[in-house]
Amino acid sequence: MSTGLMVLLVVLVVPLFWAVARFNAFVAARNRLENAFAQIDVQLNRRHDMVPGLVTATHAYLEHERETLTAVTAARQRAVAVQEGSKRKGIGGAALAALEAAESELGGQLGRLMALVESYPELRADDTVSRLTEELSLTENRIAFARQAFNDQVLAYNTVIELFPSSLVATITGFRRAAMMRATRSSAETAPVPVTL
Repeated sequence: MSTGLMVLLVVLVVPLFWAVARFNAFVAARNRLENAFAQIDVQLNRRHDMVPGLVTATHAYLEHERETLTAVTAARQRAVAVQEGSKRKGIGGAALAALEAAESELGGQLGRLMALVESYPELRADDTVSRLTEELSLTENRIAFARQAFNDQVLAYNTVIELFPSSLVATITGFRRAAMMRATRSSAETAPVPVTL
């Protein structure tokens, strides 16, 4: 084999192997990003599953606060619907923004409910309500950690696809910048810390 042919093969093969390696790195980063989003999804499901129990447990005490209980239930239903829609659409910017808005609304409504719980000593003393509010507070913390982990993965993903010359391969193969989650108001931020009596 002639030296010229060897040089030509090296010039063609080395960039091809480099491009394949970059593509594989993009796929790995995207998979880590999707996994981080799945962890948020798990915590949001946990939060959504707690709401009906909390509404039921507080209903007898807060019969005159029916508007608040109805608002919490409606916000939960919207959040669940948006979450299901985001699973079908993926984690693109518009779906992520809709999810953030729905979860922020639910967090605000839960905050109102938690404030009511705190203003009624008999509710704070109820074992079921106390346990549910504590679990909700822990879940809110888990959601915050999962969002941070997701944003860390978005940063890593965006960095790997935007660095030159890797960005050329990313553009050609269709990898696009991912959106970060913005901070939303959660019930943990708006409600007092649950008191166990």
